Amino acid sequence: MGRILVGACSWTDRALVSSGWYPAGRRDAAGRVLHYAERFPVVEVDATYYGLPGERTSRLWTERTPDGFVFDVKAFSLLTGHPTRPAAMPPGLPADSRGPRALDEVWRRFADGIRPLRDAGRLGAVLFQFPPWFRPGERARAFLAQCAQRTAGWPVCVEFRHPQWWRDGQEQATADLLRAHGFAAVAVDMLQTLPSAVPPVTPVSCERLAVVRLHGRSPHWGTGGKEDRFRHEYGPGELDEWAPRIRALARRTEQVHVLFNNCCGDAAVRAAARMRALLGG
Repeated sequence: MGRILVGACSWTDRALVSSGWYPAGRRDAAGRVLHYAERFPVVEVDATYYGLPGERTSRLWTERTPDGFVFDVKAFSLLTGHPTRPAAMPPGLPADSRGPRALDEVWRRFADGIRPLRDAGRLGAVLFQFPPWFRPGERARAFLAQCAQRTAGWPVCVEFRHPQWWRDGQEQATADLLRAHGFAAVAVDMLQTLPSAVPPVTPVSCERLAVVRLHGRSPHWGTGGKEDRFRHEYGPGELDEWAPRIRALARRTEQVHVLFNNCCGDAAVRAAARMRALLGG
């Protein structure tokens, strides 16, 4: 049976910080990450999607958290084909942010930024969450192959947001594609009545790792403001649905990361705590 690590998709989210979950004396940068790490063994870093990580910051994360605590790092937006703010790009690069020179530099800086985590053995995985328009096909397969070349030696997990990857007989081909590159598949929980809903399948494409990301079941997913998209309280019945699936993943992999992304107030950390208790700690 593999280890099951349960946590949340951020420890710095503004709504969490303002919720009162962090006690007095633990509200500065060092106190927050330590308070979180004393309660959970894994966290997802979502800030690296919006801006490139810095080596000093990654080093501080390792120094401020206990041995064994791991960080799943979300890939920078440009690396997954998302729109990227010009202000998030390193200065001095060409105006065409997707040109070869700019892309090479962004990859280099991203790799440098997470190196302290890799060197310390604290990098759980790099999450490549692809946009809803990234659909199965030759161009997508070529893009994934390029990502595999760039990330050789890294632990990588992949979340597809176009539902076709896991529907209509495509499931095995998708799992085989990820397996060929050594990528772990990400299972997703979200409201299933939405047209864009990714089905809650739990494929295993890597012996080392499986990842489950629970986004909440808001009907406003993909629309409205952040508070609307992620406002959801996971009830006992919903968590009960996932517990046997997670245990089944743990029987087939060395480690399972279960990450709650319903980051609205302290809903994610409370759901993570309930899931840990449900799974036996």
